Amino acid sequence: MPLPYYVSPEQMMQDKAEYAKKGIAKGRSIIAMEYDDGVLLVADNPSLSLFKVSEVYDSIAFSGAGKYSEFENLRKAGIRHADLKGFTYSREDVTARSLANAYSQTLGTIFSQELKPLEVEILVVQVGEPGHVNEMYRISFDGSIFDERGFTAIGGRAEALQVFLKERYKNGPLPLKTALSICIAGLENVTNQKLTLEGLEIAVLDRTRPGRKFRRISPAESRQLLA
Repeated sequence: MPLPYYVSPEQMMQDKAEYAKKGIAKGRSIIAMEYDDGVLLVADNPSLSLFKVSEVYDSIAFSGAGKYSEFENLRKAGIRHADLKGFTYSREDVTARSLANAYSQTLGTIFSQELKPLEVEILVVQVGEPGHVNEMYRISFDGSIFDERGFTAIGGRAEALQVFLKERYKNGPLPLKTALSICIAGLENVTNQKLTLEGLEIAVLDRTRPGRKFRRISPAESRQLLA
């Protein structure tokens, strides 16, 4: 359908980027941080049924910020992609990097070709085997990929969170207790309020676990951990 008036391609891309950023900023923040035995993921999420952090494959987790229905569809597509690749080749061939590339292509295509971009920012995280590095990829609404180390944040006031975490994440990876304390303090700092453990979604990719590495941490376990 022709547009009713002329809009330059540069202006159209700028408008779509602004639209997507506003949608993502309305969401609550999520942090991923490396600790001694893996990667910790903490989301400001009071819902008990709508998860922002989920398992995608054996050692890979997915997290999304922004419009829930849109990043939930991406999560399901990622699971199908991983299952098909693992079935066709081998489970070891399913990596966070390949998933991040697939997400980047999808988001980039939608951003450049569709009138409305997706209002999402996602994280794909893979815990490494002992002696290997972890992988953390942040994929933006336009398909841009950022290879992160140590920690990263998406959604809400992610930029302010990155500054807060950078000042406190020293000589990592940290013990799990310390990492969790910093993540909670960061979320409280950007929201300017005291958060309860019941209002947080906490999970880890733990390399010491046999088989599947993803595990959720309950509020009761978090309370014991922080004691």
